[in-house]
Amino acid sequence: MMSTFDMSFGRAPFHYPTPIETEVTHLAELFAHTPALAMYPPRWLAIQALEGDERILAEIRAHGGPALAAALDASLERLRAIYGDDLDVVLVDQRYRFVHTLARQAVTRSTTPPLTLSDRIDRVVTHRWLGIPIFLAVMWVVFKLTTDIAAPFVDWLDSVLSGPVSRWIVALLGLIGVDGGWGESLLVDGVLAGVGGVLAFVPVLLALYFALALLEDSGYLARAAFVMDRLMHVLGLHGKSFLPMIVGFGCSVPAIYATRTLDSRRDRILTGLLVPFMSCSARLPVYVLIASVFFPAQAGQVIFGLYLTGIVTAIGVGALLRRTFFRNEPQMPFVLELPPYRLPTLQNIWRQMWERTSSFIRKAGTIILVTSIVVWLLLAIPVGDGQFADTPVEQSAFAAIANGVTPVFAPLGFGRWETSGALVTGLIAKEVVVGTLTQVYGGAGEVAPADDEPATFFDDLAVIVGGFGAATGDALRALPGVVGVNLAQEEEEPVAEGLSASIRAGFVASSDGHSTPAALAFLVFVLLYTPCVAALAANRHEFGAFWMLVSLLGQFAIAWLAALVVFQGGVLLGVQG
Repeated sequence: MMSTFDMSFGRAPFHYPTPIETEVTHLAELFAHTPALAMYPPRWLAIQALEGDERILAEIRAHGGPALAAALDASLERLRAIYGDDLDVVLVDQRYRFVHTLARQAVTRSTTPPLTLSDRIDRVVTHRWLGIPIFLAVMWVVFKLTTDIAAPFVDWLDSVLSGPVSRWIVALLGLIGVDGGWGESLLVDGVLAGVGGVLAFVPVLLALYFALALLEDSGYLARAAFVMDRLMHVLGLHGKSFLPMIVGFGCSVPAIYATRTLDSRRDRILTGLLVPFMSCSARLPVYVLIASVFFPAQAGQVIFGLYLTGIVTAIGVGALLRRTFFRNEPQMPFVLELPPYRLPTLQNIWRQMWERTSSFIRKAGTIILVTSIVVWLLLAIPVGDGQFADTPVEQSAFAAIANGVTPVFAPLGFGRWETSGALVTGLIAKEVVVGTLTQVYGGAGEVAPADDEPATFFDDLAVIVGGFGAATGDALRALPGVVGVNLAQEEEEPVAEGLSASIRAGFVASSDGHSTPAALAFLVFVLLYTPCVAALAANRHEFGAFWMLVSLLGQFAIAWLAALVVFQGGVLLGVQG
């Protein structure tokens, strides 16, 4: 299958083989005389149509009329009789052959091209056997940054929101004469407890986005896709599909839209179904909260294990889908250009960190704010005895609604209205789970012991500045722990108080004393269960209602079964609180 080339560099015309060139010329003449298609160059339009561009074909059939559509179908039929169904591959191959011939005549290459710095690094990081362990080691460093390094700042920000900020709100309400009523409860127990409980985890997200920006800006993320290519073949995909999954570690919504870069609809749908198993950043605050309560000494390992569990689950689900829904679909070839390694710039890293974190903060100011107010309202409405904004939480409308779904979670070890209600609100946004748990357990509303004299505004400022300095020192001491060097003094874990004690007591009660496997089952459920409504909307927009329902119901079933195995397995092994 040879092309006719004219190699005079002044003109250097390119021609397809005679059968293709005949059809291209014929179609181009028809398109040139079709006013509705006058905006496109006729020859380019003919080539795109023969290559099977879905958008172009749809436009031709919609605006060209039945005669033009029939002529196009006839051209395609004649060419497929010669070249088969891979007509698009033939057209691309001819262009590559032409370019290769020109380059071979114009470029002088040395027998052994010199190795660049990127080539030497790639010999190690993309090695057949070393590539995946290196990738896992990089991911381990990322999760150590988001747990050990960010943890002191999470504690500092939480203490600021529940201490000085809470006192300032109460004092401000006192100045305008509306303190002590349901308005104070709404702002302190509703807005501040819900939104503030989530905003406290902003340092964790900043650390995560810093690490991802560093890897992306340096060029390593493309290598990660290359390294994961062999593993992705198990799913019937290729390494290029791993890039939307990497984006999914930040947020499932842009990750689903990132599947548009894939060439076939089969790859786009399959990747879109697997993306939500990549643990998005909205789930991270839930992991940090529960892991800090039940696994304080192993929080980093637990969170790292959850991320790996998401990846392993995606592999299993992908293999299953490949053998069921997509068993007759062909796999597309994988071509990926590896960019040279670059030194990341602080400006670009900060821009990516700020754009992604500010998006989270905006969400906290809208979806999470509205959800927190709704949850507070339901907690304030009494069912039976009690008064508005002055009723025990277990007698509230929220508890009554949550109790309706509690039996679903009882076999998983967390069948209480507090956790059930948090999981329901988590369908709106996963980070809302933290805000809901904070509200129903009353952790953010704790009142500090009374001092002889109330703290002044300047006392609070001193606490804020001093607390930030202490958090910075703790983070610096924890930094060597990323590579296994521990400079921090081991301290005895204090008895859990407030929110931590309430959460622990709730899990102990719901699991009949097996709180540790119940907490782990809860984390696994949060990792795997139905994506948020925004991700479901993106799924429906890209792939249709059927695949959205597959994602919604399928992930819930997988999460329920996985959590059941974790909890009941822990009970059988005799794991207690």
